[in-house]
Amino acid sequence: MYTLPNKLKLFAIIFMVVGAIGMVSGFLTVPGTTAEVKEMLASHGDGHGDDHGEATHDEAKDSHGETKTAHEAGEEAHGSEEEHLEHVLHQMQNRPWSALYIAAFFFFMISLGALAFYAIQHASQAGWSPVLFRVMEGITAYLPVGSIIMLVLLLLSVFHINHIFHWMDPELVNPESEHYDKLIAGKSGWLNPTGFLIRAVIYLLGFNAYRYFSRKWTRLQDDATDTRWFKRNFKLSAGFLVFFIYIESMMSWDWIMSFDPHWFSTLFGWYVFASMFVSAITVIAMITIYLKSKGYLDFVNNSHIHDLAKFMFAFSIFWTYLWFSQFMLIWYANIPEEVTYFVTRIEDYKLPFFGMVAMNFIFPVLLLMNSDYKRMNWFVIMAGIVILAGHYIDVFNMVMPATVGSSWFIGLPELGSLFFFFGLFVWVVFTALTKAPLLASGSPFLKESKHFHY
Repeated sequence: MYTLPNKLKLFAIIFMVVGAIGMVSGFLTVPGTTAEVKEMLASHGDGHGDDHGEATHDEAKDSHGETKTAHEAGEEAHGSEEEHLEHVLHQMQNRPWSALYIAAFFFFMISLGALAFYAIQHASQAGWSPVLFRVMEGITAYLPVGSIIMLVLLLLSVFHINHIFHWMDPELVNPESEHYDKLIAGKSGWLNPTGFLIRAVIYLLGFNAYRYFSRKWTRLQDDATDTRWFKRNFKLSAGFLVFFIYIESMMSWDWIMSFDPHWFSTLFGWYVFASMFVSAITVIAMITIYLKSKGYLDFVNNSHIHDLAKFMFAFSIFWTYLWFSQFMLIWYANIPEEVTYFVTRIEDYKLPFFGMVAMNFIFPVLLLMNSDYKRMNWFVIMAGIVILAGHYIDVFNMVMPATVGSSWFIGLPELGSLFFFFGLFVWVVFTALTKAPLLASGSPFLKESKHFHY
C-alpha cells in the first residue's frame, strides 16, 4: 500500500494556500468603474486618455459626409471613449474568472483523459497496461471534484455572476434590443442557458457513473475467483467509449468553442480531445515514474515507461496534425468570419500562440523521437513538463482572447489559479492512491503485464 508522505501533503497545501491568495488578490484588484480603468490605462501609457473627448472650434465630418458642430463631435468622441472604457472594464473583470476557468478545465480534462485511456485499456483487453491501472484510477479520483467545480463555474455563468460566456447576455437574442446579434440568435436552439446546463449535467453524470462502476468492478475482480467482473468491465468500457466520443465533442463546443460564438470548427472536438489525451498520458507517465523512484511499482519496468512515452510522442504529433489542419485551412481560405479567430490570437497573443505550438510539437519531437530517450525517466519527466505547460497555454489561447481580449496578462489571477488547482490535484490524486493496493491483482492479463518486455 502507498502511504502519502508528509512532505507531499505539505507541498500540496502550500500550493493551494498560495494559489488561493493569488486568486483572491486577482479578484480584489479588478477595477470596478470606468474611472478606475481610465486611471489604469493612463498610468500604463495607453493612448486612451482625455483626448477622446476634446473638441476644437472647427467643424468635423463623419464617414457619410455629414457636418457636425464642435460640440456634437466632442459628444461623439466622449461617447466613443466611454464605450471603449466600458469594454475594457468588462475584459478586466473577466480576467480572474477566465484564469480560474482555464485552470479548472485543464486539470478536469487531465482526469477525464485518464478515464478515457483507462476505458480503452479495458475495452481493448490490453496486456501491457494492468500494472498501471491503479495509477490511472488515482488520477481519475480528481474527476468528481473537478466535475463539481466545473458545474459551479457554469452555474455562476448562467446566473450572470460572471460574463465570460458572451452569448448568455439575453440582449443578444432579443430582436428589440440594440445589441441584438442575428448569428447568436440563430444558434440559440443550442446555445441557451437551460440546454447548456442540462447537457453539462448529462456529461458529468455519464463520466462519473462510468468511473464509479468501472473502478468498483476492478476492485471486486481482485477478490473474485472467476472473470465475471472483468467481463462486465469490458462491456461497460466499450459502451462508455461510444458515449465519450460523442459527448466529448459536444462538451468541447459548449465549454470552450462557445466562447467565440460566431466561430466554429468541425475539427474542434478532436483538437480538444488530442490535447486532453496527451496531457493525461503524460501525467500517468510522470506519476508512475515518481512512485517507482520512491520504491513502489516494482512490477513496472522500462518497457511500460517506453510505451507511455510512445503515446506521448504519438499524440503530440496527432495534436499537431489537427492544429495545422484547422489553422491552415481557415487561414488559406481567408473567410472573414473564420479567419478572425486566428488573426486575433496572432495579433494580441503572438508569444503564447506560437510558443504553444513549439512546446507541443517541436520539443516532444526533439526529446522523444529517439527510442532510447523514451526509456530514460528524467528525459520523459523533462518532456512531460514541457508538454503539460504547452497544453495549459493551449487552453489559455482558446479562452482568453474571447473573454479578455487584448487586456490579458500573466499575473496573480493566472498563477494563483494554476497553483491552487495543481495543489488540489496533487492532494486528491495521491490521497486516492493510498486507498487501495497499487497492483490490480485480479486482472486476467496481470502476468502478461508484469513480464511485458520488448
